[in-house]
Amino acid sequence: MRKMKKMFLKAFAGKADDRGIGVIEVLLILVVIIGLVLVFKNQIGAIITSAFNAINGNVDTIIN
Repeated sequence: MRKMKKMFLKAFAGKADDRGIGVIEVLLILVVIIGLVLVFKNQIGAIITSAFNAINGNVDTIIN
């Protein structure tokens, strides 16, 4: 009986099952990113619009 107890403790004691931590971390990061996008939606849209306007304006000078 002692031998089984020692084998059990040796097999399971001190080993943490942390396989799911990576999934939880990724989900939390995604939640934070989505929250930031929702909060700064208008500012992000303005920056993207400004960038595309600058690109489209410079295309005419490059082509001609």
